[in-house]
Amino acid sequence: MVANTAKSVVIEGHCDERGTSEYNMALGQRRADSAMDAMVGLGADQARMTAISYGEEKPFDTGHDEAGWAQNRRAHFVEQ
Repeated sequence: MVANTAKSVVIEGHCDERGTSEYNMALGQRRADSAMDAMVGLGADQARMTAISYGEEKPFDTGHDEAGWAQNRRAHFVEQ
């Protein structure tokens, strides 16, 4: 993002299925915000990033075990 100033991204925060929906939405937002803070620390322009939370609503892995849950705890970058 530092080298290509024409790009913008949405940073999606995701969680596993454990916890309440409200907790997971807040956790997903903290995860997305932390990823955005890290990008800003590396020199990316915060104005070209948006952080949102999907909580547990869009799982990457549908498994109900630690391996599946680990895949679902993530920040996902989507180019705009």
